[in-house]
Amino acid sequence: MTTRRTRPAPRPPEGTPPPAELARQARVVLADAVRIAHWAADGASPGAAPLATQALERAAAALDATPAQIQAGWDRARLAGLIELHGDTARPGWRLRAWDRDDSAVLRGWVALFDAWSLVHAAPEGIEAAAVAEAVEAVPQVLSLLQLSAGPVTVPALLDLLGQRVAELREERCEVPYGPEQRTEPGPGPAAGQPADLNALLLDWALEGLAAVGALTLGAGQATLTPLGNWAVWVKLEQICVAAQSPAGNIEQAAADMLLGCARLTPGPARAEYRAWLAARTVGSAVAELLAVARGEDALLRGLAFEALRVVGAPAEPVVRSVATEPQLRPYALLWLAEYEGADPDDAQDVLSREEATWLWVDTAAAVADHGETGLLVRHLDSAVQGTVPALLDEVRAIGHPRTVQVLVALAAAHPDPALAKAVRRAAFQVHTGGV
Repeated sequence: MTTRRTRPAPRPPEGTPPPAELARQARVVLADAVRIAHWAADGASPGAAPLATQALERAAAALDATPAQIQAGWDRARLAGLIELHGDTARPGWRLRAWDRDDSAVLRGWVALFDAWSLVHAAPEGIEAAAVAEAVEAVPQVLSLLQLSAGPVTVPALLDLLGQRVAELREERCEVPYGPEQRTEPGPGPAAGQPADLNALLLDWALEGLAAVGALTLGAGQATLTPLGNWAVWVKLEQICVAAQSPAGNIEQAAADMLLGCARLTPGPARAEYRAWLAARTVGSAVAELLAVARGEDALLRGLAFEALRVVGAPAEPVVRSVATEPQLRPYALLWLAEYEGADPDDAQDVLSREEATWLWVDTAAAVADHGETGLLVRHLDSAVQGTVPALLDEVRAIGHPRTVQVLVALAAAHPDPALAKAVRRAAFQVHTGGV
């Protein structure tokens, strides 16, 4: 029993359109990218990114657009996950296949583009990369002000906030200026060492980039979030709130410790904990950390890592697809991809070959042997695809899992049937000695 209070499902701000309308707006923003993605997926050979010159000309002729429009749409299609590049071959992404029927896929694709606004709209030339990075890091504060204002905000107000946030970031990094121009009096204004006209240039770039992805509209000296932008900023603020209210307190733990902390939670609370942990990290670093744990020796953590990756969803798909070539991770990755693409979890096992299913059976048995109860290990026999213990033992001995001997020894010790236990022990000995 637990007395922990669950946080009620948050409601978007009043006036936010329903998901179907938001998805319709996202489809409008990405219409050109979808056209180009369909062109590339219909057998075209676009070449490596950026789009090869000949492919650019073919696409411009086929879609009646300028080369610049084609290149922009191509970049947006890649950033939104509408197409995947495998060498010089373009393949339709899952989102493109689901584009006309799945509003959530459309919204995830648009959010991916929204997150990549600084790649969609190139930064002004001649500005140091560090200054550009500071502006990108400060933009969430600008977006928060726009979202909280629920209407137009003047550019001077946004410029003042940008300058203050950049100054805070420099102070957090202990970048204290020295020399005669050092400021002794705190007050509003541009970051030390960063002139106001540079901040203004960076703010203009950021606002134009966000407008290019459909997150805001620009007027005379002011900016306003679109319904899509307002919704996206609200979602990200909610993620921060969830992270701050991590139910089991694992938010600051490394991935392995977090997963162990979730091992005995039921699925619902475990997913809430995964979401809180993920919200406190960038997607890329979180996915990399989870996969590093999955490559370790603990089979329980391997399975839990892929459960956490299910909560990540679409942003993890390219990386999970790339690790499907690793024997240790392949069964988990194939199941993840099958469920991600809409397969019923009960039917997802069908994507595994018999050898992959057997490897997964041994890996799961290793997790049970290390962390579970003996009775659970005995019951695990029923989940084997072979149907009979002799057939299972034959295939387990051939599969080459590094934990085969330990699993068979643990199973022999746990099983109540002496004859079956003897057969399992014999199989463990044969694997250990390399016999048949």
